[in-house]
Amino acid sequence: MTRIFDPDCRNCPRLAAFLDAVKEKNPDYHCRPVPPFGDPAANFLIVGLAPGMHGANRTGRPFTGDHAGILLYETLHDFGFSNQAESVAEDDGLRLLNSRITNAVKCLPPDNKPVGAEINTCNAYLANELSTLPENSVILALGGIAHRAVIRGLSLRQADYPFGHAAEHEITPGLILLDSYHCSRYNTNTRRLTDEMFRSVFARAKELLVQVGG
Repeated sequence: MTRIFDPDCRNCPRLAAFLDAVKEKNPDYHCRPVPPFGDPAANFLIVGLAPGMHGANRTGRPFTGDHAGILLYETLHDFGFSNQAESVAEDDGLRLLNSRITNAVKCLPPDNKPVGAEINTCNAYLANELSTLPENSVILALGGIAHRAVIRGLSLRQADYPFGHAAEHEITPGLILLDSYHCSRYNTNTRRLTDEMFRSVFARAKELLVQVGG
């Protein structure tokens, strides 16, 4: 099943209640489902986990204003996928070039941990985004949850596409799924993911886009 993004979605009771509570404490925060951001016709789709409390949940734009976004947007800029290296607010003039960013779960989850039912409910929105990808595209999944959400959104078997940092999966001759550890503060602080590791994944994405003609 696919479903067009709904900025007023409240299909997950736990998430809806949590957003209401966060909004009471932070009335100027977005505290709603966060829409995808970027070129709607892009051949490069980046899929994250969910909005961060003081990042996308505050600003209303994926990875904008939080720690994970620092590395992501610097890298996007370095590889020619954005016009700026820093993303601080929804109106800061940043544009993505032949790239688009979305999340497996569109609403802020408590402790940054959505439960399975929430991931599955929100998957209808991701499935719609995947169905509108142009031919000859590359999908970059940031983390295992995003990877599994992509596989589910494409109606494929999880066992056929295991997650691993820098793993590549040819979904069809013109569609490649590339994996990376998530650029979260925890992963970068512990050096599970280094800047060099992350940049090498983007270098490979650039190569793959040339190969598939995206």
